[in-house]
Formats: sequence, structure tokens, C-alpha cells
Amino acid sequence: MHKSNEMKKNKKSTWITLALFIYVTASVIYLLPKNEEMSSVEKIVTTVISYLLIVGLWFFLRKKEKMQKEREDDLNKNNK
Repeated sequence: MHKSNEMKKNKKSTWITLALFIYVTASVIYLLPKNEEMSSVEKIVTTVISYLLIVGLWFFLRKKEKMQKEREDDLNKNNK
């Protein structure tokens, strides 16, 4: 039972970033071609920054989950 809870926590970071990735991709595909006010360079920079933020969020959430797991393991060791 402990493993299934652990897997759900790990999936949370993946699902959040996956949802943002799909949202940004849909926005890029649908909205950016219609936007004539921005130059091509601005569109590319906006897209790259959006994806970099998503990757950064994924790494941050993974690190947070790892630290939380380590804290739980330390607490379990101290309680035994």
C-alpha cells in the first residue's frame, strides 16, 4: 500500500507537467499562427521559454518529491 501512494505522488509531477506541455503545444499550434502582431522571432522565443519553464517545473517537482520521500524515510528510521 505504501508503494501505491508513493507512485501516485510521483505521477503528480508527471501529470502536471504533461498537462502544461499539452496546453502550451495546443496554444502554439492554434494561437500563434493566427497572431500577426508578433514577429516570427518573438513567437519562437515565447515557445522556447514556455517549454523551458515546463522542464524546469518538472525538475523542481521531482526534486521536491525526492526530498519528501527522504524525509519520510528518515522519520520511519527514527520511529523504529
